[in-house]
Amino acid sequence: MVEVQNRRRKIENIKKDYPNALIIDVTSKGKLPFVKFSPFYPIGNIPIPFSPNKFSQSVEGVWQGLKVFENNDVDKTKFEVTSMKGLKRTVRKFGITKGHRKGVNGNDLLDYITARKLIYLPTYKWVLDNQLKDQIDELKKLSSDRTLILLDYETNGEIENPKKPLSHAQLIKMRIEDKF
Repeated sequence: MVEVQNRRRKIENIKKDYPNALIIDVTSKGKLPFVKFSPFYPIGNIPIPFSPNKFSQSVEGVWQGLKVFENNDVDKTKFEVTSMKGLKRTVRKFGITKGHRKGVNGNDLLDYITARKLIYLPTYKWVLDNQLKDQIDELKKLSSDRTLILLDYETNGEIENPKKPLSHAQLIKMRIEDKF
């Protein structure tokens, strides 16, 4: 069994609810090798959707780099960030978010849910299937005989829910369960 819990929750409380569980932090604060599951981790050579021969160091680099604001368009520098810092682009700095560009040089702007489906999900799935297959297999094995708790800052697994950021730990859970 695989469960997702908020990283901000006290470990003692998680252990009370899941006494024999193995708890793994898959955020940017986690330890190797599981920190590699963080969308901020610079796994490298990640194909940017709708952008032939364009690559990003991280999933978050793709997501933030293709984000378009009222005062700022695509930011190609986000594709090259390897420090896991300085990736976020905010409305406070750039104005209202207009959408995500469909490709580095694309003309179309995608709304949030469509961008999630056409940019974020395929990009993260590509990383799981091409860069983290051994780690996914290890998590599958670990979850076969005990409960596995994946810690993430977000716990939303509803792809269609625009009110909350999507939890990458939920996507890992889906991949472990062969539902992604």
